[in-house]
Amino acid sequence: MGHKVLVVVNKIDKPAARPDYVVDKTFDLFVELGASDEQTDFPIVYSSAINRVAGPEPDQISDDMAPLLDCILDLPKPECDINHPLQLQISNIASDAFIGRLGIGRIKSGTIKKNTAIAISQGPGKAPKACKVSELFAFDALGRKPVEEASAGEIVVFSGIADFNIGDTLVDPSDPRPLEPIMVEEPTMSIAMSVNKSPFAGRSGKLLTSRNIRDRLEKEIETNVALQVKETGDSDTMQVFGRGLLHLTVLVESMRREGFEMMIGCPKVIEQEIDGKRCEPFELVDVELPEEYSGSVIDMLGMRKGSMLEMGSVSPEGIISVQYEVPSRAMAGVKTRMMSATRGLAVMTTTFAGYRPYAGEFDKRDRGNLLSHESGTVTSHGIMKAQDRGSLFSGPGDDVYENQIVGIHQRAGDLKVNICRTKQLTNMRSAGKDDNTNVVPAQDLSLEEAVEYIEDDEFVEVTPAAIRMGKAGK
Repeated sequence: MGHKVLVVVNKIDKPAARPDYVVDKTFDLFVELGASDEQTDFPIVYSSAINRVAGPEPDQISDDMAPLLDCILDLPKPECDINHPLQLQISNIASDAFIGRLGIGRIKSGTIKKNTAIAISQGPGKAPKACKVSELFAFDALGRKPVEEASAGEIVVFSGIADFNIGDTLVDPSDPRPLEPIMVEEPTMSIAMSVNKSPFAGRSGKLLTSRNIRDRLEKEIETNVALQVKETGDSDTMQVFGRGLLHLTVLVESMRREGFEMMIGCPKVIEQEIDGKRCEPFELVDVELPEEYSGSVIDMLGMRKGSMLEMGSVSPEGIISVQYEVPSRAMAGVKTRMMSATRGLAVMTTTFAGYRPYAGEFDKRDRGNLLSHESGTVTSHGIMKAQDRGSLFSGPGDDVYENQIVGIHQRAGDLKVNICRTKQLTNMRSAGKDDNTNVVPAQDLSLEEAVEYIEDDEFVEVTPAAIRMGKAGK
């Protein structure tokens, strides 16, 4: 778009700060994105936001943030013309419990007033529809305040228009000049979300029925424009489509905290046919890790059909960076395994790289599950007998049900273990005296890790109090 960019390098107070390296990588990014010579000659401000200080060089830091604010004011002002017909492109959507759906956008030209006839258009060549703004707000510090009118250059929030989407333009009905629409990226992954039917259903949640879940999803898609929801043949199950696993698990976590209970199926990528070829979404994966662990990470990503794009040199701190292009479906479980392989020292970031030809099949998981033999409460005695079979997800005192996934088997194939077993009491042993062995702490899986872990015949049970995994149909 030709805009001038101000680069702010933050966290320069950290012991491992590398401001020169960061600037070099930023310059490389600008070149990759096709920036002009003027844009690559960007101004730089170095700062420590937590300490509220900034400066033009890492060793020339002032006592406040004034250098940063001055540089922001030196940037060119956005182009706008108050005398031209109205142009307001909707760039975000929000919702209010009292006044309904809200549109957010910047006025590029003209003015807008409350209760005045305007029109909305989906883009050039599309017929505008008459409408009227009932409420108009301007941003005020961290909140918003009602205003009667706003002019070019201001960012406003409006209500009163029922049917609109991101990219639509509010225009003057007498001289409509709609802008090119903003395209919302299509979903790349889906999960099946259904009513919780496990033996522990209804223990902690308050919103349990398919109607509750369906109403919540319909409310979500009003503001979460990248999300899609489709009905399935089962009235208790909805297919939810999103921009990736993180996008979907953020929604599930929000619903869990609101009191919902549900079951989540194995995530599936959305394939496309491009030029007659079967294609799937890929992720651009950047990993920074100590050099001594690079071999295991390279082997892990290579086995998952990843292709290396770049491998940097070793830094003075012994850190190496690698960049891979990996199928999105292959990223399930990578984070957990990478943290284990590098003792938690790896830093991984992923971004959507686009659709590429189908990479082929690979083994997602080389080990089986440990399944609970019966329903009951986990005991230390039961864990001590089972922990030699693999690593466990459940600890003493946890409630489990039959065929719940309670751990990872050390070998391929599933194995049932009785972690609820109690000691046989005799006149030589008491219930209070435990074996003289140690119980290994249970592995605590987050929601994202649990959804990444499961395969096609498994599910994640999500409740406000717990996250459990189980085998479907057992």
